[in-house]
Order: sequence, then structure tokens, then C-alpha cells
Amino acid sequence: MREEYFMEIAIAQAERALLGGEFPVGCVIADEKKVIATGVRKGTAGSALNEVDHAEMVALRSLCEQKLPIEKKELTIYSTMEPCLMCFGAIILSGIQKIVYAYEDVMGGGAGCNLVDLKPLYRDARITIVPNILREKSLLLFKKFFNNPTNEYWKNSFLAQYTLDQ
Repeated sequence: MREEYFMEIAIAQAERALLGGEFPVGCVIADEKKVIATGVRKGTAGSALNEVDHAEMVALRSLCEQKLPIEKKELTIYSTMEPCLMCFGAIILSGIQKIVYAYEDVMGGGAGCNLVDLKPLYRDARITIVPNILREKSLLLFKKFFNNPTNEYWKNSFLAQYTLDQ
């Protein structure tokens, strides 16, 4: 299945983030056949916390920098975690119309927001959301992160507790 193939690549990106001590979110933007852009979560390790460099934002920035002559509505974004509101909004604004994610973000996920209640720019977006693709593989990465006593990011949060209770 194509969704699993590209999600495996996103999971490899998340593993890379985890190895660097970062929150294990990886992202891939792909067309029907190939990866166009990737991103990993940055800014969660050490003292320089950065809440802007989410994996999806890094991948979207990479896509924009390439200046490719492609129809963005034909692309799909794959993320190992449900995009937050910031990323969800940026994905809609980018023109990408399909989001595939592995693990639900019960604390800050934006993919479940009711577009009908939003302004026309967002309300009229034709977005397809596919959850839970390779969820268990992604869950294992988040468990590793939250079980590591040196990781402080979202330690003791609702998301950490939810993840570790599974």
C-alpha cells in the first residue's frame, strides 16, 4: 500500500529525530511515486526550545524552497503524528489536500478541528485525512522518547501519560 510505503519513510525520519534527542516526529511530502520533501522535528532537545520547527513545517519549507512546477493538490503529506493546529493550517494554506498520519495527538492535534466553524479560507479547503497508518510503529518511538529520563519535552504531560498507558 502506497500510504504505508511513504509512512515508513516518515518513520525513518522520526527515528533520526529520536536519535538526535528530539521529539520523534518525521514528515514526508510525496506525489504518487516519489518523495518531494522531508522534515524532522527540531528544537525539543536542550535548552533552546523552538515550537516553530515542527517536522511538517520543515518539510513545507523545503517544498517551497524547491520551487517545483507541481500541483500541490496532487501531493500528500505523511506525518508520524497528527499535525497540530499550526501545521494543519499551514498544510491547508500550502494547497496540499491529503494528510496521512500515524499517531493521534490527543493533546494538541489539529486534524480533528471542525472546518465548518472556521473562516472561508479554511472552511472551503478540500482536505482528506487518513489516520492510524502504521500507528503502532510510531507509538513505539513516542514510548521510547517518553521513557527516556533525559528527555524533558512534554514530560509528565497528558500526551506522555496517554502514550505510556498504552
